[in-house]
Amino acid sequence: MQAEFAKMYIKNDDWVNLVTQCYRVIPTVLGKVGKIKNPWPNVDAHSGVLLRHYGFDKYDFYTVLFGMSRTIGCVSHLVWSRALGLAIERPNSVDMDSLKKLIEKAKK
Repeated sequence: MQAEFAKMYIKNDDWVNLVTQCYRVIPTVLGKVGKIKNPWPNVDAHSGVLLRHYGFDKYDFYTVLFGMSRTIGCVSHLVWSRALGLAIERPNSVDMDSLKKLIEKAKK
């Protein structure tokens, strides 16, 4: 969606054009190597150049914005789950001792 937005609304930004070219060229080049599972550049490439284009130059906060967007997605999922009467998800808590036991068990 970010790539489509950039194509539609941001025509002459060097950074946006660079990311667009990376998405066009890199998968083909890496695909020829044959050992690459996912040859696509990171999605943050698009979000970063869009934020930069619109004047948000506080680069330390890019990860915070990414985390906030993920949180909004998780919370909206929870709201819909409750609205649809689905069970509340309660993930198990795992301490380090339990985790070490699981690892040892997997090694056997």
